[in-house]
Amino acid sequence: MALRTACAVALRTGTDLGVNNARTFVTTAFLCKRVPPLGPMPNEEFDMKNLQSVERYRSYNRYFRQAEEMKNKPAWWKTYRGYVEKADPEHGAVRVDIGLPYYRPCRLKEVRERRQVMKANKENADLERACRLRTFKIPLDVVQEVWKKNRGPLHIKKLADHYGVFRDLFPMAYFLPQVSLHICYGQDNSGTVHFGNRLTPTEAASVPQISFDAEDGSLWTLLLTCPDEHLLENEAEYVHWLVGNIPGGAVQSGEELCHYLPPFPAKGTGFHRYVYVLFKQEGPINFQEDVRPSPCHSLVDRTFKTVDFYRKHQDNMTPAGLAFFQCQWDESVTNTFHNTLSESRQCAQAHCKT
Repeated sequence: MALRTACAVALRTGTDLGVNNARTFVTTAFLCKRVPPLGPMPNEEFDMKNLQSVERYRSYNRYFRQAEEMKNKPAWWKTYRGYVEKADPEHGAVRVDIGLPYYRPCRLKEVRERRQVMKANKENADLERACRLRTFKIPLDVVQEVWKKNRGPLHIKKLADHYGVFRDLFPMAYFLPQVSLHICYGQDNSGTVHFGNRLTPTEAASVPQISFDAEDGSLWTLLLTCPDEHLLENEAEYVHWLVGNIPGGAVQSGEELCHYLPPFPAKGTGFHRYVYVLFKQEGPINFQEDVRPSPCHSLVDRTFKTVDFYRKHQDNMTPAGLAFFQCQWDESVTNTFHNTLSESRQCAQAHCKT
């Protein structure tokens, strides 16, 4: 093989070599040809050979002010922002906060309290001995309560953004969940709902136990919906549970507008999000138009859109709490389809044929 390659190279004529060299020269000349810019280039006003004459900013504020002016100044070239806005017109649009007013704790006050706690801990001989002997136990319930009061709402919002909860339920809007929801499935409270944890449809087959901190005389609305489950419309949801006019924190005493339906993620469709949203009411609300027949086994009647429900009652309610979990298919879903949703499945098939 090497001998044949050497012979082929030796048989090449000078004409062939000249043609290849000419092609290379023409290609290089074409690539070196530059088109003049359509306008002034960035930093063209600076003399790069005499940088000492350039005026310095002397402070970060002056640099930041000038950078903001240059950012907002129109340019003849297409920027990265222009490419992104063309692909996604809603990119960078300001979302509306539709939640309760959030009063961020004073940072100076937090630092002072932390220093006092640290000083008290250093003077505590029992605490020092427990830490040295590695017998000290951190009270996680106290840590969780402090987290809920300080950084909890901001962290929950970031998790909801990560899972696309606000994007699919409240387009171009968000809220800070300031009311903590405690949701547990099962008699032994083994299936707790947090913020995106995984539960099986079997674990979530029955009505959960729900509690939250509420003032006396307050009214609430609780919603359980799934934005990933609808069989016919991509933008629609299925409402799994809806309870309105809940007095205080007693969910069982509220007005059940749509009874509880277990999750039924279709086989092979991956994990589905099931979102609990807690609304705080300004007063009693007439939910006559939102009541579903009981029992409601029709998926047509359970077709739902959270944003439309909120727009209808936005003058009388405000989202205040949030919790969600993920589910994928298991054997209990087959039982739900064949027994609970058999009538609605036939209606969906007839609707698909039409």
